[in-house]
Order: sequence, then structure tokens, then C-alpha cells
Amino acid sequence: MTKKAAALLLSSLLILNISACGLKKASRYEAQFLMLFDTLTTIVGYSNSEAEFTEHSQLIYDSLKEYHQLYDIYNEYEGINNLKTINDNAGLAPVRVDRRIIDLIRFSLDWYEKTDGRVNIAFGAVLEIWHDYRTEGTENPDEARLPPLEQLREAAEHTDISKIIINDEESTVFLEDPDMSLDVGAVAKGYAVEQVSRIAMENGFTSGLISVGGNVRAISGKDEIGNKNSSDIVEPWNVAVQNPDLASEQAQLHVMNLVDASLVTSGVYERFYIVDNKRYHHIIDTRTLYPSEYYSSVTIICRDSGMADALSTAVFNMPFEQGIEFVNGLDGVEALWVQNDGDVKYSDGFRALIME
Repeated sequence: MTKKAAALLLSSLLILNISACGLKKASRYEAQFLMLFDTLTTIVGYSNSEAEFTEHSQLIYDSLKEYHQLYDIYNEYEGINNLKTINDNAGLAPVRVDRRIIDLIRFSLDWYEKTDGRVNIAFGAVLEIWHDYRTEGTENPDEARLPPLEQLREAAEHTDISKIIINDEESTVFLEDPDMSLDVGAVAKGYAVEQVSRIAMENGFTSGLISVGGNVRAISGKDEIGNKNSSDIVEPWNVAVQNPDLASEQAQLHVMNLVDASLVTSGVYERFYIVDNKRYHHIIDTRTLYPSEYYSSVTIICRDSGMADALSTAVFNMPFEQGIEFVNGLDGVEALWVQNDGDVKYSDGFRALIME
């Protein structure tokens, strides 16, 4: 077995006995692998054979690996100029990069404008401070501290997104400010999932579910009988919305029906540390420079996974009245808010997607 093949673990092969008017049967398969985007990736799909599904899964793995390496801000890879390379050369020199990096940056610039700066990939200097304090506080809880506001304000002076200079002709990216750094945590995973799902569809993966750390993209619906030409027999994928109250006996708030759609949740329950009995999570409000305090979680459903990822962060950093007006003004976007007291609120069309 090659090293690449070993990285892809087929965790279960569930053969479903399905009959449908003589049409060719399809089987449900599932694959899982670790490490990429520092999380667990799960692929579920219906295929006519194990070999066909394995081919699709390997393509998804290989494609995600490429995006992971390109968008990594912590690690270097031989022969690859990635986001870390750009950050390391801030104020020094433009870096020639793969077009997929420029595409992500342009996508992020667009959503910076649409969200009035609530999604800012140039916010790395501030996020790095919080990351360091959170890591120290997690490893040494008795020594957990908050970063000084003055330190955060000083770092915020180096978050001007207009200082990201793109040269399309040369395929280069240059950070004019030597103290600026890019952090694409609010958009990269969802954006990569969307691009990889499109690659998979172009190569014949017509019925599947890709979940990267809970960032879920449904490709069509459950095509259990393998009939690629009949839309009336496709059933929705069922995807759960996690309850942010991990102590609750109700682990899921709802199970959603998804067909050719994405679901992304931003919440306070995974990456956090505690200072003086108060939880400080990883979603930093670009206005206050501190973790946003509006909600326990925000879930976004729309077609595009990159858009859902960006919106889940942006809406998390908006007061509810502003957030619901913003979401209801977007075509094909629905949202669920869990407030700090456990109250749940919905956008206009969210309830229609809940599985009965």
C-alpha cells in the first residue's frame, strides 16, 4: 500500500439492499481521514461499486491536501509558496503563488466589503496574540491571562486589508505592512470544501456528503438507486445542528434536510480558555478586539460552502437585529442563532428545512 493510499481510511462500507423498478442498485460508502485542516474529514456517498467510491474519495483527499498546504499559515512545504511564505515576506518582497491563493484572497476581499469588515483575513496580528494567550491558558490554566488591550490595539494598527497587493499578471501577493499577517481561518476551510466538491462533481461524484470538521457540503441528495438522470427520486441528506450546550441531554438542536447545499456552524464550545471563571473563545470581533459575546453559536445554510463559512463568522459578530436583517436580505441563505441564554432564533426560511 502506498503512503498516499494509507492516508485514506475507509471506515465503513455499508451495502444497502435497494430495489427500484429494475434500476441499478447503488451502495452507501463512507471514508474518513485526519490531519488536513487540522480536523477530521468524512466523506459519505452512493456509488455503484467500492472501487468507484474509493476513486472519488482519493480525488477528494488529494485535492483537499493541496488546498490545506496552500492555505497553511503555520507550516512550510517543499516546493510550495503558501500563505506562510507570504506572511514571512511581509514588507520584504512579493511572493509568486498558485492561482488558488489569489482566488481565495479575492473571495475574502469581496466578503470583507459585503460584511463591513467583520471578515478580515488581514487580522492575523490580532488573532496571533489571542492564539498565543489561549494556548498558554489551555496548557497552564492557573496562569491563564487576557492579552493587554494596548497590545491588541497596537496589533490592530497592522490589519489594513488594502495593504494586500495582488499582481495578477505576475501571480504575486505582497503585504506592504511588514507587521501584517494573513489569517484565513474564517474562510479557508469552507472555501476549500466548495472548490473540492466542484472538482469531485466534475469527475462524476454525483451523490455525496463532504464534512471537514463539521463544515458540511451536500452534493445533490441521496441517490440510492444510482439513477443519475432522475431528480424525483433523490432524497435529502440529513445533517444535524449541534447543541452548543455540551452538558445538555439534547445533543442536536435540529436535523436539517440538505440537497446541494452547505451547513456551517460557528460556536464557542470548541476552542476556548477560561480566565477568572469566564470563557474566552476564538471568534474575535474586529471592532472590540475581544471575543464576540452575542451568541453561543450561529449556523448558516446556503449553497456555497465558502460563503457559509464567511457568513457564520460575520453574523456571529453582529447584534441579532442587524444579523437577521442581513441574512434575510441575502438570496438562498438561512440562519439559526443560539443566544447565550439558550434561546433559539431563526431566519425567515430556516424552519422549512428542518426534517419532520
